[in-house]
Amino acid sequence: MELELHQLTLRYEHLRKRHPSQERALLASLAEIGQQLPIVVVRQEDQFVLIDGYKRVRALRRLARDTVRATLWEVEEIEALLLERGLRRGSEDALDQAWLLAELKQRFGWSVEELARRFEHSKSWVSGRLALLEALPAPIQQQVRVGALSAHAAMKYLVPLARMDGEAARQLAAALAPMKPTTREVGALYNGWRSGTQRTRELILQTPQIYLQAQAAQSAPPASATERFLQDLGALGGIARRVHRVLEAGLLQQLLQGERLEVNEAFARANAELQRLIHRFELESRPC
Repeated sequence: MELELHQLTLRYEHLRKRHPSQERALLASLAEIGQQLPIVVVRQEDQFVLIDGYKRVRALRRLARDTVRATLWEVEEIEALLLERGLRRGSEDALDQAWLLAELKQRFGWSVEELARRFEHSKSWVSGRLALLEALPAPIQQQVRVGALSAHAAMKYLVPLARMDGEAARQLAAALAPMKPTTREVGALYNGWRSGTQRTRELILQTPQIYLQAQAAQSAPPASATERFLQDLGALGGIARRVHRVLEAGLLQQLLQGERLEVNEAFARANAELQRLIHRFELESRPC
């Protein structure tokens, strides 16, 4: 069946995580070859509740399309949700499950016992999933939904951090938002926060990228003698170029007499060290 986009009720969009790379690929595919798979809806009076196909609908809207091909499931809305969840089993994570459980509990009034029965799990499994949402602040959940933070990283590291210090978890997640960090990077920040001093914790929460760069530098293998020599020569050349630019700008003409004497003495010492280096290099470079 063909539906107008305005006929759709996007009631469960908040239960779906977004994956920017996948959505870009889908947008390109729809633009090139059109819609291949229909969305899934259930009827609600003169509207249709979207059950599956949220990425397709977003992409079609970005392409300024007005209609979408749909398949109508002739079942109750709640049954459609459970059926669609069953079809996605294996591709969902604990946070996906928690969002759906919470929706069924709040919207349809299902008890923990009923949820456990319908999902074929224990009551403790249901309670554990719901506890994820209680522990994880709403702004962090939103970052997971929009693809700025992986669900695995949020569950493995930010949930325990939030249980220890909710404000720290919120600050860290906000600082991570523009970074799109890997799970490994989030783990390094979490472990650093747990074992760090107050100053380290402040650094992690305010500038996590700097902390990660410092950790990477510390764990990097030591440079060889040749690498260190080349780095030192590079630094020496950089300093010489910088001092040359200062002289070109007329620094010596701006100095007082006492300052000029001090600069002359410092330059003589630097020149002597440089001449010793040049002499040594020429000696070592001679063939045996």
